[in-house]
Amino acid sequence: SMSRTVFCQRLKKEAPGMPFQLIPGEIGKRIFDHISQEAWSEWQKKQTMLINEKKLNMMNADHRALLQAEMVSYLFEDGDVQIEGYVPPSQN
Repeated sequence: SMSRTVFCQRLKKEAPGMPFQLIPGEIGKRIFDHISQEAWSEWQKKQTMLINEKKLNMMNADHRALLQAEMVSYLFEDGDVQIEGYVPPSQN
């Protein structure tokens, strides 16, 4: 099967997209259309760190809303995830 290419709004380049829409609804469609597999994988790592750091509970609607806001910021608004005690690798 042909892999989809998208112009990734996080990476600002053409890159392989996701094979299918992972999240329902409008935001899921935006991610499917405009976010690469690579950027999504990076977000997944950040999401795991955030959940652990902030002890988020996915059964809690407020926690889910916070995570979704962080996701949109990270993927579409050049946001970065601030995690206590996490030092990102230096960007050369």
